[in-house]
Order: sequence, then C-alpha cells, then structure tokens
Amino acid sequence: MKKLVLLAALAAFSAQAQQARTLISGLEVPWDLTFAPDGALYFTERGGRVSRYQDGKRTTLARLEVRSGGEAGLMGLALEPDFPKTPHIYLCYSYSEGGAKNKISRFTLSGNRLGSERTLLANLPGGAIHNGCRLTFGPDGKLYATTGDAGNAALAQQRGSLGGKILRLNKDGSVPDDNPFKGSPVYSLGHRNPQGLIFVGNRLYSTEHGPGDNDEVNRIQAGKNYGWPEVGGTRSTARFTGALKSYSPTLAVSGLDALNNGDLILTSLKAGQLRRLRLEGDRVVSDRLLVNGQYGRLRDVAVGPDGKLYVATSNRDGRGTPRGQDDRILVIEP
Repeated sequence: MKKLVLLAALAAFSAQAQQARTLISGLEVPWDLTFAPDGALYFTERGGRVSRYQDGKRTTLARLEVRSGGEAGLMGLALEPDFPKTPHIYLCYSYSEGGAKNKISRFTLSGNRLGSERTLLANLPGGAIHNGCRLTFGPDGKLYATTGDAGNAALAQQRGSLGGKILRLNKDGSVPDDNPFKGSPVYSLGHRNPQGLIFVGNRLYSTEHGPGDNDEVNRIQAGKNYGWPEVGGTRSTARFTGALKSYSPTLAVSGLDALNNGDLILTSLKAGQLRRLRLEGDRVVSDRLLVNGQYGRLRDVAVGPDGKLYVATSNRDGRGTPRGQDDRILVIEP
C-alpha cells in the first residue's frame, strides 16, 4: 500500500512537471517578476537589466550600473499602483559609495526607455549576503520594502538601523505620518533576510530565510518585532511575534505571490520547490508541494492574468547548477 501511495505521488509530480513550459530562456539571474494591468510582464535581472515581455517579444528597458556580487545587484521591482497612467517603476538595487549599500529609486518609463531616476531612500545596509530588497505597494498606496541584516544580525534589533526591517514609505520616499515609529520608515523589525512580500487584501505577508532552521512565512503587522536573532520559528513571546509557518531544515524560501482565492504561492532556492499554502485566518491549514527540484533553484513567482504561475529560476546565481536554457521564466499550472 505504501509503495502504491509513493508511486501515485511521484506520478503527480511528474504530471505537474510536464505542464511547465519555458516562456523566456537565456537569462542571468532573473530576480523579480511583476505583471502590469495590460498583461505585460516586467522583470529584473541581478546584473542590472530591466525588461518587459509582451506579445511574445522581450524588450530591454534599461541596463543599470549596479554593485553585483554574491547576493547583491538589481533586485526588487514594483509598478506605480495606477501604472501605466503614471509610468513610474520602482527598483531596489546595490551600489558602492563608501562601502556596500542598497537604495530604492523611482524611474519613469517613456516608450521603451526607463530613465529619470529619483532616489527615494539610499544608504540601506548592504553586503555580499542578506540584502532583502523586495518591493510591493499596499492597498493604502504606500511602498513597502524589505531589507536584510547584510550579514550583521545585530542590526535587525536596532531601531535606529534600517537593516533587517520591513519599511513603509510614501511614493516620494518620505515617511508616512502614521508609521508605527514616528519619523522612521521602519514598519516592522527583527528580520534576517526577507525575500518575499505580498498583500492579500489588507494583510501583508513575507517570506524570510532562516540561518539553517526556521525559514519563515510571516504575517507582517505594524510595529511588530519578528525576533531575529533572538528567537525564530512559530513561537511568540511577550516581545516577539512568531511565524505563521516555519521550515526546518531550511528551504531558502524566496518569492511570494497569491492566487485570487488568497492562497499563497512561494518559491524556494535551496530546495527548488514551489509550494501552495492555504490560510484560515492566521493558520496555515494546507501546504501543498507543486514542484520539487525539477528546475533547480526558484527565485520568484508571479500569478499571471491567466491564473498561471510564472516562475523565475536562479541557477546562474553562483550556487546553482545551470542547465542548457538557464536561467528561465517558466509557466506552470497552479
């Protein structure tokens, strides 16, 4: 009986793998995938390229000069909430100026050219590892951004540091008056390296890399402390908020998006997994494995207007084993 169950599970995984197709190949570490209202797919590559894919054609919009090495480079991307009426694209990337740093900038898209950079927030802690840099807009019209601890765990608990945090900004980079810490862009603290960030209605969720145990899926709330490096996993204390879900040993959870029914979809780098989580309130009631290593490291996922999952591989990031067409953006049924 156990053998039959195992064979059925393997057949299900094989069938799922057969449903994947390659949309774009020959990429260099695609990092963030975002769909525009007109169905165009915008994405970044860590080396500095910003592209748009529409009607079967890829167009390079910009090549930024970035500090590229280790986990650093061009990372997060977000579109203006009323894009393309307001043709602004927000990017988070690494640069060098008296040391390794990250910044968040706003660019203006004109035709097929991305330019007119306006720096919103600079001097974010950066390094060879743990740069965070995921961006998303909330239903409140504010820009939310993740930052990592840049390899210095102590930063995550320091309110005066912007490392190891989730930030909340106005679209011009100023600090909202109703942020939890007056005059500070910090929205939550105690993060190690949050790599995914998505709103489902008014609820904000993040995925975060653990040190060797306790990868986390967190519900992010204003002013809360998520524990790194003091505590990890699902345990809450008087000071710290526990995760909704944790994985030990770690999978290196990364990109995050949500289906129309609110199910979370997350990717993982080390395990090469794509997972679907169903929530009831603040409980994960189902954790379904969709892909399990068939395509190597998986960096990000975006739910397309067709309801399919668009997934970026990350096999050329220095830690993977590239295959013939890598890196790629795949299309997978949920």
